[in-house]
Amino acid sequence: MTRRVIVTGLVIVTGLLLQSTLFWQFKLLGVRPELMFLVTIVVAILEGPQEGATTGFAAGLAQDFLLNQPKGVTALTLTLVGYSAGLARQYIVSASPLLPTILVAVGTATGVAFYQVVAFLLDQLQEPFAFAVRVTLLSALYGAILTPIVYPLLRRVIEGSRPTRVVRF
Repeated sequence: MTRRVIVTGLVIVTGLLLQSTLFWQFKLLGVRPELMFLVTIVVAILEGPQEGATTGFAAGLAQDFLLNQPKGVTALTLTLVGYSAGLARQYIVSASPLLPTILVAVGTATGVAFYQVVAFLLDQLQEPFAFAVRVTLLSALYGAILTPIVYPLLRRVIEGSRPTRVVRF
């Protein structure tokens, strides 16, 4: 259990550092990637809704504090996205390799739209509606592009952190 928490924490910190340093320079039509959405959704796909919600909360709170955003909005968004993605994965019966890409794209689009609605209600978002729609769609596209690269790596790391079963007679 401790190993799993440490590995998940390292994945969150690594994703946050990459998002705020390396990927800060890479823009797709003016939009930066949302790696915390990608990490949260992949963990939810692999481990289920409870682990997805927990990872989403930790990742969102870390992002809120690191990037000096309104505290709790990203944590709420990623918690709901992680729980929903984990719940959706339980009910989807498909072995398609495109499934993680589709779930990341839909989850990122939904999460970014939810974040922008909450930020607007809290009077933190000043951009016009067309800009919000563009950011939502391009963030989903960026997540879908990065998923085939990141998903196998995260799957290997997350599955490696699972405790081994020991059978004793």
